[in-house]
Amino acid sequence: PNHRSFVLSIDKYKMKRLLLGLMTMLSLHLNAQDMESPQSVVTKLFIATDEKDWFAVENSFHTKVILDYSSMNGNPATELSPEQIVESWKGILPGFDHTHHQLGNFIVKEEQPKVTVFCYGTATHYLNDAKGNLWTVVGTYDFELILSESKTWKISKMKFNFKFQEGNTTLPEKAMNNLN
Repeated sequence: PNHRSFVLSIDKYKMKRLLLGLMTMLSLHLNAQDMESPQSVVTKLFIATDEKDWFAVENSFHTKVILDYSSMNGNPATELSPEQIVESWKGILPGFDHTHHQLGNFIVKEEQPKVTVFCYGTATHYLNDAKGNLWTVVGTYDFELILSESKTWKISKMKFNFKFQEGNTTLPEKAMNNLN
């Protein structure tokens, strides 16, 4: 009987450890599923931009963001706060009747402690004008995201790689004038 109770106590110990391990793995799995993927954060940034949901746009970014549109406008990359980015975008995007950002061909790489996201991007801007109602910009994006203190992915770098534009290139100026 002593040998048997010793074996049972070992088995109970192993069973407790096994159950504890399974519970830990399940908890980690459920927590990971609760966290938005980096790709989802990038996608939701553009949806929020098109919907002019400025709170969601601002919430997509880390406290400081390197924003780089130099390949399109010639201005150097700049470190900005989320508030500064939103204020800048508010200075043009609401002047269009509609904007539509379309993303695809995502490549996500984990490079601890950050994640990089590459994707194609097309931005179509609509504003009624005799010279043409559409201005479309095509390129790719390189994003870096870091895990914030709240354990959510936040965009810390956004680089646009300009390929081409087509349509009425006077629409941006008209959109800005619509806001004055």
